[in-house]
Amino acid sequence: MTKRDLVVRISEETGIVQQQVLMVVQRTLDHISEAVANGTTVELRNFGVFEVKVRKARIGRNPNRPETDIPIPRRAVVKFKPGKEMREAVLKIAPAAAPAATTSKKIASDGDSAHPAP
Repeated sequence: MTKRDLVVRISEETGIVQQQVLMVVQRTLDHISEAVANGTTVELRNFGVFEVKVRKARIGRNPNRPETDIPIPRRAVVKFKPGKEMREAVLKIAPAAAPAATTSKKIASDGDSAHPAP
């Protein structure tokens, strides 16, 4: 669903002009973004919580050149924790109905990721 889809749906359900709905949706998203960018936790009851977490610095490795260490600095990231109602609704989705992009390949138990298990 896109922002446009959301605006059209709300407009049809409420009878409010799409331009006004777009303005309200955009301002809502702007305020959420601004609050999170300032480090404030945004809690929307029955929907979820947006918060800033800081990832610690770590050492990364290029798989093509594993002998070379790459320092990855600490950084702030946005985390979203779904609310109870959303979490329960998602759990009701049958595994067959889930998008194909969420399925992952099994990796051989010997740890060799270049050769997936049959």
